[in-house]
Amino acid sequence: MTGPQPSGDTAGGGPRPFRSDRSDRPSPSDRASRADRPGRFERTDRGRSDSRGRVGGAGQGRDGRPQRPARPAVDLPRQAAYEAVAAVHRDDAYANLVLPAILRDLRLHGRDAAFATELTYGTLRVLGTLDAILTTAAGRDVQRIDPPVRDALRIGAYQLLYTRVPAHAAVSSTVDLVRSVGQGATGFANAVLREVAGKDLDTWVTQLAPPMETDPVGHLALAYSHPEWIVRAFAEALGGDLAETGRLLIEDNERPPVHLCARPGRADAVDLADEVGGAPGAFSPYAVYLPGGAPGELAALADGRAHVQDEGSQLVANALAVAPLDGADARWLDLCAGPGGKAGLLGALAAQRGASLTAVEVAEHRARLVEQAVRGLPVTVLHTDGRTVGADRDLPEGGFDRVLVDAPCTGLGSLRRRPESRWRRQPSDLPPLTRLQRELLTAALRAVRPGGVVAYVTCSPHTVETHVTVTEAARRSGVPVDFVDARPLLPAGMPGLGDGPTVQLWPHRHGTDAMFLAVLRRG
Repeated sequence: MTGPQPSGDTAGGGPRPFRSDRSDRPSPSDRASRADRPGRFERTDRGRSDSRGRVGGAGQGRDGRPQRPARPAVDLPRQAAYEAVAAVHRDDAYANLVLPAILRDLRLHGRDAAFATELTYGTLRVLGTLDAILTTAAGRDVQRIDPPVRDALRIGAYQLLYTRVPAHAAVSSTVDLVRSVGQGATGFANAVLREVAGKDLDTWVTQLAPPMETDPVGHLALAYSHPEWIVRAFAEALGGDLAETGRLLIEDNERPPVHLCARPGRADAVDLADEVGGAPGAFSPYAVYLPGGAPGELAALADGRAHVQDEGSQLVANALAVAPLDGADARWLDLCAGPGGKAGLLGALAAQRGASLTAVEVAEHRARLVEQAVRGLPVTVLHTDGRTVGADRDLPEGGFDRVLVDAPCTGLGSLRRRPESRWRRQPSDLPPLTRLQRELLTAALRAVRPGGVVAYVTCSPHTVETHVTVTEAARRSGVPVDFVDARPLLPAGMPGLGDGPTVQLWPHRHGTDAMFLAVLRRG
């Protein structure tokens, strides 16, 4: 593919690589970690933990002979980032689940916690670019490096190339980290990191990425750290516009804001924004943007007046609720409800209109999450497979007026929030997922009454999961189906909604996850 380049292009013909602007100022731990400040990474004299919990020193036993050196002193924010990144790669963990516990265990708060978070998510986002650079700097494939050392080097290289942490601090702190996790590799780590530090990010990308003119997908993949197959899928969904694809990839590498949903009938978005020190959302009438912090500590979440939910998810759920409908409007269905965000919003809307919602979830632990999310709302949670419509008395054919299918998908639309997913997902994931999506949408079309509406939603812009799935399911459903133009179901004035009848939201256009929405009416 060829075409115009993303904004910010270098004179050499390729886009300027993403660089984080969120670490422009080193945290207090960075300033304290500089090599010209004695003692920051030195071992303590008696093998005890110091005032900040760093442990180190050799010490002597009771017989006067030297003991084995204790764990070397390690900067705690970097230690937290290392433990999170290692858990992601070692245990297939998710950073958003393991990092909060690590921060609590290490008692990190404020700027130290923010710095650890930046290192964790930043490293995971740009892993592909870091690995390409480390492979060259080390003179061996990065996969041949011992995993603990490899993860430490990734965190060190991220600091050198994507933040303004001083190079000597990044190198020194990473070597100390390597000393604690990979004995005997400190010399190797020092040499590799100094090689990395010898060039800035632009120079590395120019050296390693294929030319934009001859291999635009390969160039964008390395410059913006996405697998090539995902870059290709994004470009296809954007009509082959490489400039816009580049802008999307840049936005994918930014830390997303936290969005709250003020539950209708329980909270007003403007009042909630004032309460939490946030701002009302740009599009959803229920959205509140948080400036930062830990949303789980907010009173509004604890008492059920709000929940954490991307604004795009709010918009597509609300689109189902506002779609024009003739006749009865009392029975709503969420066919794939876990973990419960959309069910919580739909349940609150149903309560205002005298309707009820049935929320279906096949996984037991996710069904429990749905139950927690909809407590106090007119919602019945079923732990069953949504494809059993017609065979389950609680899921009768033609029994519902509005049906939501928030289908399981690759999640390519939420890579900002789960950066490790871009490296886990493979093209081979698509066939079983798209088969399941078609089956669920077909079941939904059986579940809705004639004249009722179905909203099909995925958090992926991949055309196979969006347009292909919807078209095939409608064709195979065996019931008459008409597409409803989804654009009027979203707030007036929203830009970049396309030609319809379906809608694709984008991080770089709308500030939301890349949610796809199709609305179908059963004839």
